[in-house]
Amino acid sequence: MLRVLSDVLTAADDRRVTLLGLLDMSSAFDCVDHHLLLQHLEKNFGLTGVVLRWLMSFLTDRTQEVFYNGSSTTAQRVFFGVPQGSVLGPLLFTLYTADIALIAAHYGLQLHQYADDCQLYISAPVDEALTTTARLSHCVTDVARWFER
Repeated sequence: MLRVLSDVLTAADDRRVTLLGLLDMSSAFDCVDHHLLLQHLEKNFGLTGVVLRWLMSFLTDRTQEVFYNGSSTTAQRVFFGVPQGSVLGPLLFTLYTADIALIAAHYGLQLHQYADDCQLYISAPVDEALTTTARLSHCVTDVARWFER
């Protein structure tokens, strides 16, 4: 977040306005499709062999059950989500959503992301604020479409 603040203050020193879009990706860790993530890691990041098998082992064949007031549900297999609270969870989520950086770059926006905390922003001269707002809006729309797919 310090990077974003620094960029905003630098732009203000140059008499530029900064438009900031904060993406609310609540429960995003729970939505990661294991199969798609593993495909993405292999295709886009070149992870193969023992590394990919280790990550597959880490993600697949997990179960979940709920304990409440001395009772528990039956264990259910989990096909989505990266383990929260793990060291790998934020990294795997960031790799899963790496395409957001490509979308931001297409519109000339900056992206700052750590796991599900994501900010898109752009600085421009005041007289370009209207067109810059449209760019930010179109970028956010495309990011939303990406998540829907």
